[in-house]
Amino acid sequence: MFQVKSLLGVGVLLAFAWWQSHTMSAQEISETARAQSSPAQPGPDLAAMQTLLRELQGEVRELRVEVRDLRTQQESARAESSDLRNELERSKAQGAGSQRSGDGVQVASASTARDQSTEERIARLEEDQQLADAKIAEQSQTKVESGSKYRVRLSGIVLLNMYGERGSTDNADFPQQAVPADPLASAGSFGGSLRQTQIGIQAYGPTIAGARTSADLQFDFAGGFPGTQNGVTFGTMRLRTGTMRFDWKNTSVVGGQDSLFFAPLNPTSIATLAAPALAYSGNLWSWTPQIRVEHRFVFSDTSSLLLQGGLLDNLTGDVPASSPYRFPSWGEFSGQPAYAARVAWTRRLGGQDLTIGSGGYYGRQLWGFGRAVDGWAGMMDLKLPLGRMFELTGQFYRGRAVGGIGGGLGQSVAWNAPFTDPGTAVHGLNSAGGWAQLKYRATPKLQFNAAVGQDNPFASDLRNFGGNGTYIGQLLSKNQSGLVNFIYQPRSDFVLSWEYRKIKTFILDSHSNSANRGNFSVGYIF
Repeated sequence: MFQVKSLLGVGVLLAFAWWQSHTMSAQEISETARAQSSPAQPGPDLAAMQTLLRELQGEVRELRVEVRDLRTQQESARAESSDLRNELERSKAQGAGSQRSGDGVQVASASTARDQSTEERIARLEEDQQLADAKIAEQSQTKVESGSKYRVRLSGIVLLNMYGERGSTDNADFPQQAVPADPLASAGSFGGSLRQTQIGIQAYGPTIAGARTSADLQFDFAGGFPGTQNGVTFGTMRLRTGTMRFDWKNTSVVGGQDSLFFAPLNPTSIATLAAPALAYSGNLWSWTPQIRVEHRFVFSDTSSLLLQGGLLDNLTGDVPASSPYRFPSWGEFSGQPAYAARVAWTRRLGGQDLTIGSGGYYGRQLWGFGRAVDGWAGMMDLKLPLGRMFELTGQFYRGRAVGGIGGGLGQSVAWNAPFTDPGTAVHGLNSAGGWAQLKYRATPKLQFNAAVGQDNPFASDLRNFGGNGTYIGQLLSKNQSGLVNFIYQPRSDFVLSWEYRKIKTFILDSHSNSANRGNFSVGYIF
């Protein structure tokens, strides 16, 4: 449009110049003698028109450059859109889907694309088309940038939990144990929290020695409260995990702070992201500094074997002695790391994975005055599809002195005399526990879950060696939890959930405390 207007302007000016030249012809004839005796000079009007013509010609050239740039951008956007549409068509033809076994942020993904109805596939294709349209307009968007040339991605979930509780628990917004009621408190409570909101940063680096490199960092706001009015709403940011990965075709090396690779499963819950569901009720967990190696043996398209082994920070579950300074834990005083390994076999059945795993853990602990304790645990995990819509998962352990990885209700040892007396014996606390969950996928967007778990420190150990208690202050002999929930994810970036949980905690040779809790969650995933 700009080019057409400019050309019309040039035409008008040329016509005016032609008319002006003819009207001046008579004057030129009468001044022939003077023109022959002196060099011809352009008149002031003709000089101005020549200057204007030069300016217009420059503008035309600039407009042509801009048009070429616009055409190049349009062709690039069309090519990118075509690539995305082709990729969607290939994905549709292959029937490939995504699957995730139960971490809280993506708990409602469909198992495979084969399980999706025609209506669901159309909805997902429409959503992907919106993504393609957004990619076309990405030149006008602000992206997350890295200090290097490699890609960085920001992700997470903004999570609101509204809860009501009858009874008392150790932590109102994500409880693990029931505790005695405060004489000044009422029979129940109601509250809300955003402390379980999570932020993640993923970085994708170069290929080194044939391995794809990447890093991942995860935070939440469950690190405590500031000492101010209404401080319970000002959750302190907390480091969860941070890992660096080197991934070859069948081998991976992972280093950083991560969850327990030898106890990889967790019950499905949106209500407890700050700590895994059924923590201290048979679900071993900890975010532990570690380095591990993984290798996969692929036997066929439907069968594989995974071997994992690693070294971990030798934690024992004790509370830090000081806030600003870090002192060794009783496990770290041993001068050696903890050791762990796992083997897991996976087979594809009806489009879903059947996985059976077994692991082991060992960590030597030194509790002062040469009092050594050997901590160990053996565990099994199972993921069993029951047809297209049901799935059974579970994890079980038997161990000793495993409070550092969430066993024994966080209790590793017990003693029956003053701890500071060199003659007092420190005994590793035996415990056993586990959990199981049944999942029902009503639709690709809606699922129902029911889970139960129990952790059981051996009462005989507590009676014989717990005369002076443990470092958590009381002798807890059992903790039981049960939950039921539904999770509805109408879109990939939005999730709703309701959950009911019952917790019952037993004190050795005494009473038990119980609590009932309802929780409604709304999450926005980004």
